[in-house]
Amino acid sequence: MAQEVRGVIAPGKDEPVRIETVLVPDPGPGEAVVRVQACGVCHTDLHYKQGGISDDFPFLLGHEAAGVVESVGDGVTDVAPGDFVILNWRAVCGKCRACLRGRPWYCFDTHNAKQRMTLTDGTELSPALGIGAFAEKTLVAAGQCTKVDPAVSAQVAGLLGCGVMAGIGAAINTGNVGRGDSVAVIGCGGVGDAAVAGSRLAGAAKIIAVDIDDRKLETARSMGATHTVNSRETDPVEAIRELTGGFGADVVIEAVGRPETYEQAFYARDLAGTVVLVGVPTPEMKIELPLLDVFGRGGSLKSSWYGDCLPSRDFPMLIDLHLQGRLDLAAFVTETIQLDEMEKAFERMHRGDVLRSVVVL
Repeated sequence: MAQEVRGVIAPGKDEPVRIETVLVPDPGPGEAVVRVQACGVCHTDLHYKQGGISDDFPFLLGHEAAGVVESVGDGVTDVAPGDFVILNWRAVCGKCRACLRGRPWYCFDTHNAKQRMTLTDGTELSPALGIGAFAEKTLVAAGQCTKVDPAVSAQVAGLLGCGVMAGIGAAINTGNVGRGDSVAVIGCGGVGDAAVAGSRLAGAAKIIAVDIDDRKLETARSMGATHTVNSRETDPVEAIRELTGGFGADVVIEAVGRPETYEQAFYARDLAGTVVLVGVPTPEMKIELPLLDVFGRGGSLKSSWYGDCLPSRDFPMLIDLHLQGRLDLAAFVTETIQLDEMEKAFERMHRGDVLRSVVVL
């Protein structure tokens, strides 16, 4: 029998969000119902609200979440009621050509719950990234649940569900940052700061944070940046080269998603270095580079989707590092809020006043 819960709905493009009663069905085969304990406010949720992802309104927002499995459907064996889990938006299939080649983080057939949550009048909801976790409970594919140590706070665990994992993974998984490397991170929001933290975790010797906001640069330094560059005042390419003996960084992580910052990343890397694009561009954006420069500089130009993570591998490992005091996930949480404070949280995020607001349920 369907359960009635409160959830945050984006009813239409650029319309204010509102709290509605959401019907959560019993889990079907391969599905799970999760009682949400905390969910981070991510830029992707704002993009959904603004119509930047699709026009499949109304959306049930929220995806960067952790909670406890309440019930599971037939055939579910990896998680059970009572398990503390982080939700992920890429449940791998195990059968596509990427999975069969041993590269499940590239899975070409990720999936979500087959059933839809609805409003009380029967209107079907589109859950953000197949999750919809700005709600007291949500229905997901069981593969979207990753069991982790319940000793961790849900407020910090949920951050691995999107932004923090994207940044750490961009450094460790995609960029292959290693001991002694020099790294530059362009854009120091939540994802960029996570890339800084990931680079420190990987043993980078020099971590250069680049942004136009001194407040963000100060936060990046607290996350592990060894040097900061305000690109509103200084040419970041020249600054990065100057800080790396005139060569450029071994790995440059672009966490903005704009053509001009990607070009900066391209020219700020060392010859045969690596550029990692983890910032999300909009459909109309284009980049133009001299093809001879692309050829002549060698190295790698990579994109990082969700930090090339494999949740079953990466989430438990990063939670363990946090519990050991080696990765301060709590540093990403600026404030905790309630469901009815969502509009104000979006405004603070847009102004750059917070690293992460986290809804606690």
